[in-house]
Amino acid sequence: MAIDYAVIGSRLKKARTNKKLTQAQLSEQIDVSIPFLSRVERGTAHINLKRLTQICEILDVDEGDIISGTSNKKETYLNKEFSELLNKCNPDKQKMIYNVVKAIVEG
Repeated sequence: MAIDYAVIGSRLKKARTNKKLTQAQLSEQIDVSIPFLSRVERGTAHINLKRLTQICEILDVDEGDIISGTSNKKETYLNKEFSELLNKCNPDKQKMIYNVVKAIVEG
């Protein structure tokens, strides 16, 4: 899976605006330039994991939400992934998966 920095940047921007922070305020808190933060939000600059974690802590968001759009801290974090996998299966495989899951849940 390739990392889509434009999507990550978009999610970071949304989290920043939800927190009602300007680029200037956030860039000051993480000690980067405003132009660099702007490029990160546009996906034209790459961000390392240390910096991403720092930003996520300030914005009070989960790194999983930013990177993949899902968080393992949410109870429903696997719903989307599970649904996508099932949609890739033919009906016979879906029925088999259903039966296995049903046996596990009811067992």
